[in-house]
Amino acid sequence: MLYGAQPTRRRDAQRNRTAILLAACELMSSEQPRVGMPEIARRAGIGQATLYRHFPDRMALTTAVIGYLIDGLERCVAAGRDQPATFRAALDAILHAQVTMRPLVELARRLDAATRGRFLRRLVGVLAEPLRWAQATGQVRADLVPDDLILLFGMVEGVVEGARNHAEAVAAAGRSIDLALDGVFRPVTPPSEAPLRIGKL
Repeated sequence: MLYGAQPTRRRDAQRNRTAILLAACELMSSEQPRVGMPEIARRAGIGQATLYRHFPDRMALTTAVIGYLIDGLERCVAAGRDQPATFRAALDAILHAQVTMRPLVELARRLDAATRGRFLRRLVGVLAEPLRWAQATGQVRADLVPDDLILLFGMVEGVVEGARNHAEAVAAAGRSIDLALDGVFRPVTPPSEAPLRIGKL
């Protein structure tokens, strides 16, 4: 029995950790302006003491949630390795998460610059190979580079920040995402085929 106690505790700890992350993701996908630790513990079906043993504060939990979501994105991208459409699906998921997970985005802003930069580089890294697959099949403009994706993230973030409420943010961000994706996936008109400009040259 003594030999089995430690593996059992590890399984219980992992199960609790996963329950916490799932509960946090659920709450951070809601319209609630603030995500409270007690509510996360309640939804995870654990006591607050257990929650704080895993994550001593909201910043520690925020870091874990972002890492958890990127891990999931990496698995999805790996599963679609041979599908050129994977890039658009992954990029679309990230951009919409900026809108639907506003509490997480707000908490992420409070992380230190080094941590935010590390997560941003991970995201760009996840998308780099799918971008190359999509470009190889002619689905994405050839001049797009992985670092350009950071500009797209910033564009959507700026639109959401300027909204007065959640409904307005969703509508505005949806439009900006559509326009951004059109710019990525529609081929650039070669200079020789550019439309004739009428008026003073």
